[in-house]
Formats: sequence, C-alpha cells, structure tokens
Amino acid sequence: MKISIVGTGLIGGSIALKLKSKGIADFIYGIDNSTDHLNKALELKIIDSKADLADGIRSAELIILAIPVDAARKLLPQILDLINENQTIMDTGSTKVGIVQAVENHPKRSRFVAFHPMWGTENSGPKSAVSESFAGKAGVICNREESSEDALKTVEKIVDSLDMHLIYMNAEDHDVHTAYISHISHITSYALANTVLEKEREEETIFQLASSGFSSTVRLAKSHPEMWVPIFRQNRENVLDVLNEHISQLRKFKSALEKENFEYLEELISNANKIRGILDK
Repeated sequence: MKISIVGTGLIGGSIALKLKSKGIADFIYGIDNSTDHLNKALELKIIDSKADLADGIRSAELIILAIPVDAARKLLPQILDLINENQTIMDTGSTKVGIVQAVENHPKRSRFVAFHPMWGTENSGPKSAVSESFAGKAGVICNREESSEDALKTVEKIVDSLDMHLIYMNAEDHDVHTAYISHISHITSYALANTVLEKEREEETIFQLASSGFSSTVRLAKSHPEMWVPIFRQNRENVLDVLNEHISQLRKFKSALEKENFEYLEELISNANKIRGILDK
C-alpha cells in the first residue's frame, strides 16, 4: 500500500514507522509545511520521499492526516476534493465533532474515516517518533456509519497493524470523554507549572528539590501550544464543563485545609483512591 502522511511529527512519524515494520506500507510519502521535519523524517527513514500536497495525494491509496485539529479541519475538505473513489483518508485528531462537521455535506464524505489514536507525549517532531507507541492503546473510530465499507475496512486494518484495540464511538461522546481523560489533564498540568513558576521567583531552590513525582505531574506542561490551543478551541464547551467540576473539587480541598477539617480531607483523598480500582483493571 502506498501511503501519504500529512504531518511528519510525533503521531504521523510513529504511525509511519509502525506500518513500515509491519509491511503494510510499500512506500510512504511525507507532506509537511516544515522542511526541517521533512528532511529529518527522510533522514530517519520514516518516509521514503518528500511530496507536495497535490502529488502526495494523487500517488497514495491511503492519506493519513496527522496535523493539529484546526489545520485538519481546514485541509480535510481540500483533500477530499482531490481524491478518487478508490482512495481513503483518515485523520488522527484529538477532537472529532468539528472535523466531521467540516465535511458532513461533502460529496466524498464516505471516503473519510474519523480516527483518534489514544496516545501522545509532550514531545514533538519526527525525532520523537517511536514505532511501538500505539501497542495496547485504544484506537477510536467515530461515526463509522458515515464512511464507506471499504474505507472503513482499510482503516480497521491500519488500527490492527498499530496493535491497538478498536473502539467505535460517535463524535459527540468521544469529545466529552476525551475532555475528562485527556484535555483536563493538560490544563491542570499547565496551571500547576505556572503556579510553580510564579513561586520560583521567590524560592530558587524549589526546582532543586523537585522530585520525580513533580516531574511526572507537570510533564504534560511541556506539550506545545500549537497543538493544544486548537484542541481546547475545538472542544471548548466540554473542557469548560470538566474544568468547572475540577475547580469545585479544588475548592473542597482548600476549604478542608482552611477549616482544619482533616477528617473531611481524609475522606476526599480516600474517595480519590477509588480511581486505582478503575485504572488497575
């Protein structure tokens, strides 16, 4: 299968490496606005050739859109304009409602499969790509009834080749769930990092004392705004809903400490410990 990857960074690069290792991709074209990314992806053998958008789309059986969600929303209709009825396009965006709405009335809508691989790191660029990144993770296909049977089968084969377990979901539910399990985690990490950076102005030793626990908690704060501002924009209402609940929970901890109500503090922590039983299943 000849594949074009639009966006040769962390996600696109990792997918390319895995599909090459599995023998799914005979040839991979790289399409990217960043010449540095394309050159690095070529150097690392993530892609086999650089291509512009028109040539890359024309030459591939499968087009994988691995760019920020705002850019994907704008570019997807243009790519659908270029493809024929034997080609398939899939995206990898962390939000789905805006993307599926952008093409809901497109005459070639059925050639598109809305997909989200539930994996990512704070790193970016082709140098961060790892072949085994997706193994064991969830791969979500949204609104499958809007995709043609052969396009859906092509993407299902890709998900299986990535060693992911497949979940079907509608776009609205997907965006609600990701607000809870992913998007709020990033906002919390950004906020905590900013809190400590403010405190660090008074206490330079704070980073010298920082433990691995602190580092893991603020790891997501290293994630680039170029990716995450579009996600928050696309999923604004759901993120606000979750953020309001999170602020309410923080107020409970604040109140317990202010009132020296340590029994209530213990109750809050014990209740939070229930998450272990869910995550350890």
